[in-house]
Amino acid sequence: MPGRTGGAGRTSGTGRADTAGRTRTPLSRRRVLSTAVALADEGGADALSMRKIAQRLGVVPMALYKHVANKDELLDGMIDTVVGEIDPPVEDADWRTTVRMRVLSARRMLLRHPWASAVIETRMKERAAPTPAVMAYLDGMIGVFRAGGFSLDLVHHAMHVMGSRLLGFSQELFVDSPALAAPASSPAPAAPASHPAIEEMAARYPNIAELARAVAHDSGSVVGSGCDDQYEFEFALDLTLDGLERLRGAAAADRRL
Repeated sequence: MPGRTGGAGRTSGTGRADTAGRTRTPLSRRRVLSTAVALADEGGADALSMRKIAQRLGVVPMALYKHVANKDELLDGMIDTVVGEIDPPVEDADWRTTVRMRVLSARRMLLRHPWASAVIETRMKERAAPTPAVMAYLDGMIGVFRAGGFSLDLVHHAMHVMGSRLLGFSQELFVDSPALAAPASSPAPAAPASHPAIEEMAARYPNIAELARAVAHDSGSVVGSGCDDQYEFEFALDLTLDGLERLRGAAAADRRL
């Protein structure tokens, strides 16, 4: 009887070990990167560390280095992971529709991953060339312009004028200030600056103050209070695409002469 009990125990232990071996998902580069993206979505890229990724995956930190050599390679892989979420070109659509839809898809990707735009900007400056997925995306966009009848020279200008907007974000030079917009009698919460200081700034920069007072303020905007993020982005995108279409049409007309 003891022998049978011991044998049963050994069989049970082996069974549990076999089950654990069958159900454990092997560690891979894709799992490391997808976990890193999820952690960055939760707490931002600055708070990301190999230790936190390893804890989430249930492995020791050194195990990660078989798949990513260092933090820079990790960030590059994360960029390629999220850029891979951008929709492919639409079939049987004109160049303007295709570019617009891909750019807006890129923007939706950035809204899902708010940390990504800053990481893309930083790594683009630090690397000799963009990451492979970004290169493939830009190559595809150049192909769309070329298929749409753009000359190489005009494509070159288009890529520059589109800039980071191709990847769904833009750098804002002007941010309308809620401080300048608030009159002295405003019942809204007090601004960081004193009312005399606000009035002095408004007197010194009257055109900015007039514009700031004219817009409807939205404190949740990431473009700037007073701005509707999506509207401002699409307004600039459509303005740019309209201008490029006029240039493309003019160049085509010149070639026919």
